[in-house]
Amino acid sequence: MKNSARLIELLAPARNAEVAIEAINHGADAVYMGPSQFGARALAGNSVEDFARVCDYAHRFGARVYATVNTIVYDEELKLVEAIVKQLYDAQVDALIVQDMALLRLDLPPIALHASTQCDIRTPDKARFLEQLGFSQLVMARELSLTEIQDIRQAVKVPLEAFVHGALCVSYSGRCALSQAVKGRSANRGQCAQMCRLPYDLEDENGNKIVEGKHLLSLRDLNQTDRVAQMLQAGVSSFKIEGRLKDVAYVKNVVAHYRRILDENIAASDGLYKRLSSGEAQVDFMPDPERSFNRSFTHYFIDGKSHAGRMASIHTPKSMGQPVATVARSRGRNLDVKASRQLVNGDGLSYFDDNNQFCGIRVNVAQGNRLTLREPVFIKPGTQLYRTADKAFDDKLARPSAHRVIAVDATLYEASGAVVLRLDDERGNSVTHSIKVDSVDEARSSQEARQRDVLSKLGDTIYRLRSCNTMIASKFVPVSVLAQLRRETISLLDRANAVRHQRELRRREQPSAQAPSVSLCHSDNVANHLAAQVYKDHGVQEIEPAVEVSDAQWSNGRGCLSPVLMHTRYCIRRELGACRKEKGAKKLPHRLFLRSSNVLLEVHCDCSACEMKITFPQGD
Repeated sequence: MKNSARLIELLAPARNAEVAIEAINHGADAVYMGPSQFGARALAGNSVEDFARVCDYAHRFGARVYATVNTIVYDEELKLVEAIVKQLYDAQVDALIVQDMALLRLDLPPIALHASTQCDIRTPDKARFLEQLGFSQLVMARELSLTEIQDIRQAVKVPLEAFVHGALCVSYSGRCALSQAVKGRSANRGQCAQMCRLPYDLEDENGNKIVEGKHLLSLRDLNQTDRVAQMLQAGVSSFKIEGRLKDVAYVKNVVAHYRRILDENIAASDGLYKRLSSGEAQVDFMPDPERSFNRSFTHYFIDGKSHAGRMASIHTPKSMGQPVATVARSRGRNLDVKASRQLVNGDGLSYFDDNNQFCGIRVNVAQGNRLTLREPVFIKPGTQLYRTADKAFDDKLARPSAHRVIAVDATLYEASGAVVLRLDDERGNSVTHSIKVDSVDEARSSQEARQRDVLSKLGDTIYRLRSCNTMIASKFVPVSVLAQLRRETISLLDRANAVRHQRELRRREQPSAQAPSVSLCHSDNVANHLAAQVYKDHGVQEIEPAVEVSDAQWSNGRGCLSPVLMHTRYCIRRELGACRKEKGAKKLPHRLFLRSSNVLLEVHCDCSACEMKITFPQGD
């Protein structure tokens, strides 16, 4: 292995300790979890005891545990954040993923800090600034192309983290105030109302409907399965799966899938890359992301803006599942299909009807291409069916489905009237232990197979015997002695690994670091005096406070200190085939509006920057 090998991390989400442990079992190099407060998913909080349990398990494999303390923090909460971080550090958490710069000024233990995606890292200047502030890892914006990632990689030395799979926020992360403005629920406080998943009418300035009742802001899910190699080459070190609200079956499946993809690339890299953690994840199913929740998939902007295809799932925000069959004939509860996948009793299927409404049916009995449904329905022949509830796959993932093991090499020998066992594991640990015996008699036949058999009985541990060099194959050693020696030496191996585990220390903040801009707007999310002080210490002169703490009020849903509610690289015009830059594209009115119930928004397309902004309606 080359000394310059770059450590590669598969980072998995965990809503709780059980999911975190299963993520590790299925191959994750690190997991990220939210504490009881100040995580950007308010419904996925965990106790300090949960963190301690996960850390103890993860560190056996050299895997890491990150706590997401990534909401903005109010002044009156700073001391509480300080106390929580100290508890997380004592629980052996490896790093914090944070958004609020106030943490740089709190009295914290020397725990490593990672800059959250809410920090909106899109440029080399921003990345360089955060590195100089002392962040050990940078979570880049989801919208970046491979070329933009390469530019950031050349600007910084710390590892870069990029999303590889899961749900997408339509807005640049950290730059969405729509939920706060309309519902009073701040996305930057873990309370997003998911306004982007609602159906909207697209209207002109006279209220004429151009598109009716479509989910025009609801993006498909990210899937970079076939872009992992290019992401590695561009400089990504941490491959992040989104989904801290996802269930354990989703996490098992997606983690196992990307473990296989990354392992293939690491093996083919000729020592250029090295996996962060240790241990083989032995999985007893064939992972397939299409069989878990998904809104259909997109590469988003990874290939560049000019190559971006359709990104939204405008007909439904629900899971599209996996295409499995087309309808041949429909008669009441009987459905004849042409199936491309095996269907089973209990499967849930979905389809689009003539009005493009997404409808669901449940299979009572599946007999080849003949399905009996729970309820009668007519589905037009030729209609595509999607499996959105995969009974057989879900049942398999509901049971134990993986075991992660550390390879161990054993050497058995005799010394000074004792039987000695040395264990060397793939993590780099080595321990030696002995048991005194009265005498070791010569055996009538070779004891090699018997001794290896006893030493290999590691079923209730995380270890598996890779090799066994017995130097006393000609000696008879009682099974009881060998078993005791095995147990006690394994215990020493656990203790040695616990002692050797080291956490990365927080990097030093550079006083000379200069912020990329001398002024900050509300979407830079400065919500307390300590965060403001950090920016002022590094050259910022004007700071507009975050909307959550601003004195400005939303006046009847029309106006605030800064009118931008959502800032995106995604564009409705482009999604509808009406990009102003494309020849032969459809024509849409100059002014466009989105209406959902009593909410009216205006769409602003900045074609020079190839971006879109959403505001409340503005005057002429």
